[in-house]
Amino acid sequence: MKKIINLCIIGFISLFVLTGCSNKNIEGSLEDLMTKVYENIPDDEKPMMLSNIEVNEENVEYYLGVKDIKIKEALASESMTGSIAHSIVLLRVANTKDIEDIKVNIKENINPRKWICVEAENVIVKNKGDLIILIMTSNALSEKIENNFDNL
Repeated sequence: MKKIINLCIIGFISLFVLTGCSNKNIEGSLEDLMTKVYENIPDDEKPMMLSNIEVNEENVEYYLGVKDIKIKEALASESMTGSIAHSIVLLRVANTKDIEDIKVNIKENINPRKWICVEAENVIVKNKGDLIILIMTSNALSEKIENNFDNL
């Protein structure tokens, strides 16, 4: 009887751990999620004139450094002032089995000097489920945005 109880406890703990550690997809529109990655960051710490831009087949290489990614949807947030090195991109991939390769491909090919006269201090590429974030900005701001993404 004691063995059965122990096995049930071990089974329950294993189920809890495996379920708790799963990499679930983040629900919500990319617009709403973009708002959340900037949450609790004072306006004076954000780049001025931020604007969200839909990423599509025509501009995907500019925002992600690669053009052969199968994405469901993507949204970039950049300053409309060209002298500010700041780009945040959220993208949902069509197939999560290739997500690690996609992240490496983006990290290796993105140009942190795409603004020509300025360069992003930090480049971060990570995911939660089927959602990838590319963060290219200053070190201080990238840490705050990354923490907000981690808390989605």
